[in-house]
Amino acid sequence: MTAYKAPTDDMIFLFNELLDNENFKEIDEYKEVNTELAQSIILEAAKMTENSIFPLAKSGDDYGCKLENGEVKTPPKYKETYEKFIADGWTSLACDPKYGGQGLPKSLSIFFDEMMSSASLSFKLYSELSHGAYNCIYHHASEDLKNKFLPKLVEGKWSGTMCLTESHCGTDLGILKTKAVFQDKDSYKITGQKIFITSGDHDLTENIIHLVLARLPDSPEGTKGISLFLVPKFIVNEDGSIGNRNGVSTGSIEQKMGIKGSATCVLNFDDAIGYLIGEKNKGLNSMFTMMNLERIVVGIQGIGLSETAYQNALVYALDRKQGRKDRRQPTKDDLADPIIVHADVRKNILFMKSLIEGERALAFWLSQNADVMLKHNDPTVRENASDIVALMTPVIKSFFTDIGVEITNNAMEVYGGHGYIKEHGMEQLVRDIHIAPIYEGTNAVQAIDLVLRKLTMKDGKVINSYLAHIDKEINKLSSEDNLKGFCSSLNKYNSILKDLTSWIQNNVKTNQDEVNSAATEYLNIFALVSIGLMWLKMADVAYRKIEENKDFYKSKIDCASIFFTRILTRIDAYSNVKSGSDIIMNYNFKN
Repeated sequence: MTAYKAPTDDMIFLFNELLDNENFKEIDEYKEVNTELAQSIILEAAKMTENSIFPLAKSGDDYGCKLENGEVKTPPKYKETYEKFIADGWTSLACDPKYGGQGLPKSLSIFFDEMMSSASLSFKLYSELSHGAYNCIYHHASEDLKNKFLPKLVEGKWSGTMCLTESHCGTDLGILKTKAVFQDKDSYKITGQKIFITSGDHDLTENIIHLVLARLPDSPEGTKGISLFLVPKFIVNEDGSIGNRNGVSTGSIEQKMGIKGSATCVLNFDDAIGYLIGEKNKGLNSMFTMMNLERIVVGIQGIGLSETAYQNALVYALDRKQGRKDRRQPTKDDLADPIIVHADVRKNILFMKSLIEGERALAFWLSQNADVMLKHNDPTVRENASDIVALMTPVIKSFFTDIGVEITNNAMEVYGGHGYIKEHGMEQLVRDIHIAPIYEGTNAVQAIDLVLRKLTMKDGKVINSYLAHIDKEINKLSSEDNLKGFCSSLNKYNSILKDLTSWIQNNVKTNQDEVNSAATEYLNIFALVSIGLMWLKMADVAYRKIEENKDFYKSKIDCASIFFTRILTRIDAYSNVKSGSDIIMNYNFKN
């Protein structure tokens, strides 16, 4: 049986020591979010996730969700835990106080996102999609729709979904078939079927607010003719009360490899009443507000499940006795050593720890930019932060989840045969994490998005500015004796990243096959260099403050060394991507 303890010390360290975005510090409404408040929220979040949510992980996997008489039933204890969850205000952390939110920054709420993912990803998904729906409605809907739907979404009494995918289209949304027909001055009738809808139906909330992509009869073909509609499960009356059932029904629940406690539904819309969000034919623009933030949160899911896997692999390795480190003969009372003494096991566990802590720091850094993007008073500053968030989103989503798969697999292997047995919980983590590289746009799609779109933003100025930022940080710390080796290593690999960036920018318009064939490797290099920058910053703090907490800061220094000597060097294997795409594209596949 797995266990989980929230890594609160590391989270508090990041908030105290790496909250260094000067633009973030200029946001007036966050100036009262001090260390004391942050620590209090992190510790309370730990109690909630460890004591109430983590126990749901196994039961959710064992029981799954059931479709009974057209209604979805969640696993045992889900409903009562959800009621406590919303009563304690956890759905409202980063929401606008105007609609009942607590107005906290995303650079604080992301820690709760991680804890929830670690404790029970299935349970988390019910509130996660709701927050995504909140963001979309908040930024794009009319004031009437905001006032009518947001307070209940923020409170958690209602939940939300994102309805994009159809049986014949996922990535290529331009060919979707769901139709919208004008009904009266402010409503439409929506008809079609959507599949793979996370939290599409359940018994946790009074109402479910579906955000549905559909096409109007007079709209152009392709993605330029898609509009976005708000379609509630139950009609909401003018006074805010719940009325009749809308034309939305659950066709089936998908039978999945993992996250079995999360209801993934086929939804049928039969003349369902919906309300336009944003402008006609601009639905994708509105939906991407939700999708892009969701992609960052999916990356954080990768950290969360990795953390649980790491913790349990470490506990097992400290306890499990197999073999000898040296040639000592077994005795009656000492038959074998704990497997933690073996170099390969230690290497695997340190690999997990170093990457998890580096990823957490990078996610925290990006969340500061997200806060600036949403809240800073200066539009130029907001735009620059938005560019960084856009650039980094596919990197965070793709690399963190791919590494999550690798870490959970490695953790299961630490257990040996016991890892493959259901009662120990490791195989569930492996199954659950495998959805993360797939939903919200597969990781291959994320890599292509990075090289075809993000590197060319503003004629390459965004990526070039980011690479210059890395150079500046390296130069700033290169005079520190303790950091010279780290700086030299990071500089070497940032030079490789800059060279490959120029190569992609030069080829993107003339040879997309060449660029696409290198996309995943490029994304991995990008991620590793970015995490390396975080480790450089953390090592700087650790060396300066080591006397304040020797065990904690020594661990940071050692993990930085592991990263720079054992993990960053993976770039050497990725960097030979200019070898050409001909052999890939010209290979003759035969059945």
